[in-house]
Amino acid sequence: MKTLTTLLFVLICSISAIAQDVLPKMQIENLNGDNISLEDISKDDQLVIVSLWATWCVPCKNELDAISDVYEEWVEETNVKLYAISVDDARTVKRVKPLVSGKDWSYEILLDTNSDLKRQLNAPTIPLTLLVKNNKILFRHSGYTPGSEDELYEKILEFSK
Repeated sequence: MKTLTTLLFVLICSISAIAQDVLPKMQIENLNGDNISLEDISKDDQLVIVSLWATWCVPCKNELDAISDVYEEWVEETNVKLYAISVDDARTVKRVKPLVSGKDWSYEILLDTNSDLKRQLNAPTIPLTLLVKNNKILFRHSGYTPGSEDELYEKILEFSK
């Protein structure tokens, strides 16, 4: 029985790991209310950063601020594009547009108001930062500490070749 339980556990973990290797096929809304296909954001070898964040998440805002300071250089050097996907719910989503305007972030802002994407990515916490190319998740990082953006940049350089 113990062997069967262990085998079942390994199988479930393997299936979860496989499910997390690609960006889910789904539509997500931008700040103008237009639907964007997640499949379309990383096609044709476009390297993209997907950052799940919320207006109430201080580490999320700190990470996006830190990336904002170097983002133009990243784009010039690697052509990477960042999609900041807010997981604010129906009660707090109205704070997203004013916050983004005040921050002057030059990222594409998308909304995951029902946390559908967050659930499909098995993301229990935010910030969650993904590096994606051709819908394949190449790098995944949870949480933020100052300097994490440097590790992300190293990964961008590695995968932009």
